[in-house]
Amino acid sequence: MKALIVVPTYNEKENIEEIIRTVLAQGDDIDILVVDDNSPDGTGEVVDRLAASEPRIHAIHRESKLGLGSAYIAGFKWALANTDTQFVFEMDADFSHDPNAIPEFLEAVKDHDLVVGSRYLHGITVINWPLSRLILSYGANVYTHIITGLPLKDSTGGFKCFRRETLEQLPLDTIRSDGYSFQIEMNFFCWKKGFRVVEIPILFTDRRVGISKMSRKIIWEAMFMVWRLRFMNPRRWK
Repeated sequence: MKALIVVPTYNEKENIEEIIRTVLAQGDDIDILVVDDNSPDGTGEVVDRLAASEPRIHAIHRESKLGLGSAYIAGFKWALANTDTQFVFEMDADFSHDPNAIPEFLEAVKDHDLVVGSRYLHGITVINWPLSRLILSYGANVYTHIITGLPLKDSTGGFKCFRRETLEQLPLDTIRSDGYSFQIEMNFFCWKKGFRVVEIPILFTDRRVGISKMSRKIIWEAMFMVWRLRFMNPRRWK
């Protein structure tokens, strides 16, 4: 089963080499695509150096910091246009998502169209977050479920695996949201289109090094976007 792990980056030089090597160690049929937003710390150069001697490493270099959502969309489109990979992952570059869990996703996706790594499926499996961040994240998921009806415990998480056929049927050109909003919107479309969506438990650990990309803009965008999804014209997900 060929899989491609899409990893957006902005100033992840301290993490990127180790994350790439750990991802590739999960199996010979696993490739990685780094979508770098012109990181001033040289993340893109590190990826290019590694890719020069390893054909399973791929890179997209964007001109500026354009956001998480658009980075994933760029990665998905690249995967569909340039590979025959069967499964496409979302994963963070900072080790908050454990690459060693990739085989569990690949097992679950055999019988599903989207596998979502959940921090809240069996209690709370989050390490080293401050209480305020945990309350914000958990509350956002409860809020999303109440407003949209999305039947997930963790609709804002970014560790997930799509079947190729799933991505091919999603309206990628119309998705403009970022951060939490992007994750919610992708999950929402999969659910509304009738895809088989399943959550599996993951252990989420706060980033080892570097700075979180969370911002007030991302939070407010998510708060308002769920209402847009609730009242969206059903023709959009047909």
